[in-house]
Amino acid sequence: MTSETSPATVPISAVMQRPLWRDTFSSLRLHNYRLYVIAQFIAYTAAWVQRIAVDWLVLELTGNVALVGLTIAIQFTPTIVLGAYAGVIADRFDKRATLMIAQSIIGVLSLALAIVTILGVAELWLVYLLVLLMGIIQVFDNPARAVFVNELVGPRHLRNAISLNASIFHSGAFLGPALSGVLIVAAGSGWAIGINAVAVVIGVIILASMRKRELLIAPRAPGTKGQIREAMRYIRNKPTLFWTMVMVFVIAVFGMPMPTLLAAMANTVYETGASGYGLYNSLAAIGALLGALASARRSSLRLRTIIFGAVLYGVAMMLAGIVPIYSLFLGVLIGIGLSRLLLMTAAETMVQLSSNLVIRGRVMAFYVMVILGGQAVGGPLMGTIAELWGAKIAFVIAGGVPTVVAITIAILLARSGRLTVRVAPRRTGRWMAIVPHPRSRAITESMPIVGSGSGSGAAAAHAPTSRNRLRALRASLSRGARKRRSPKEDL
Repeated sequence: MTSETSPATVPISAVMQRPLWRDTFSSLRLHNYRLYVIAQFIAYTAAWVQRIAVDWLVLELTGNVALVGLTIAIQFTPTIVLGAYAGVIADRFDKRATLMIAQSIIGVLSLALAIVTILGVAELWLVYLLVLLMGIIQVFDNPARAVFVNELVGPRHLRNAISLNASIFHSGAFLGPALSGVLIVAAGSGWAIGINAVAVVIGVIILASMRKRELLIAPRAPGTKGQIREAMRYIRNKPTLFWTMVMVFVIAVFGMPMPTLLAAMANTVYETGASGYGLYNSLAAIGALLGALASARRSSLRLRTIIFGAVLYGVAMMLAGIVPIYSLFLGVLIGIGLSRLLLMTAAETMVQLSSNLVIRGRVMAFYVMVILGGQAVGGPLMGTIAELWGAKIAFVIAGGVPTVVAITIAILLARSGRLTVRVAPRRTGRWMAIVPHPRSRAITESMPIVGSGSGSGAAAAHAPTSRNRLRALRASLSRGARKRRSPKEDL
């Protein structure tokens, strides 16, 4: 069984030193990780090129935005069913071999889909079948890919590598659609899909060429019963894992089907076609690249960082649906790319660094299930909303729901920690601060201290003030957090 001394009710604090500019991408100094980054960037970007090309292909075949959303559901539904078992495999078997086998199969399926599309014989049922098969194989690729970074860089560069890896993933989510739009216009959906088959071959070759002697093979979990239940309990008992995954699920359902929403904007609102669709994704990609640089230089990470990031992303999405001028809409897309990458990079970093290495594969499997499962639900949902009520209303809903949920989670966390907001005069140096609730302070001061005396009078005489208690608690938590080197968990 896996355990850590971090009670669910106690926040953990830790300081992440801001790296020097020359150390912003320090993990790239390692040979294997440099190769891995190249493979990751190619794989993620090409996968999104294919996904957008498939979405556009379905739109061309049917003219129905809701069926485009159904394509997303078919691709990601296997993750909901098999994701937990894929996490067990990631913890028990060689991760590099798992990646090479999974990518090889995906490459064959991508090639088949590209050929039938180029030949003009693609039908909706065949597209759905090939997408489903790729989704099944991708289930086993995702958790192994997420935790393989630990074997590449070791503990010294782990924080930097996880942040950079997450940045590459979400940068690909913006760059891929932009490139796909250009390829669709220039050559058609089939050739855009074929790019992924080529990228898979390159990725497998890069993985095979790594220096095996430099890999830091992680300890493998034993083949015992109840490993999935163990991971579920582990996640539920850690606030940084549980609340992060709740927030990410909401973002995945309402915010991540953005390619579907952008396709609807290009097709029905601004009538710009595939070229406009490519432009929208290019602008979001610019924001994502800015967010990637900012995330690599993040000096601290807290649960409230993720909550605030969700609010920022939600507001940006709502603005995209509200602004009445086309040029303003284009500008908002940059903010959407920036805020989403910062949010999702922070979320993945928090999940990875908050979990024990032996169980991390299963934890990341659930994290991937949350993201892809949310998109499986959100794709048809947001596609249907865009079809019935229009793309602008869909954008407002896609941003409004995550904003409300993020604020609700912040209130729940504040109440569970007996915190309140104090508005102070300017002379105190801070307009606003999160402090212990007066009722909580009164309860603390009235509690007897064990061992301070034989009666309540002795306890009261020797009881420290609530401020001293708070300082002592903070100092204790800070010392413990520095030992564990985990991210900040306090609100």
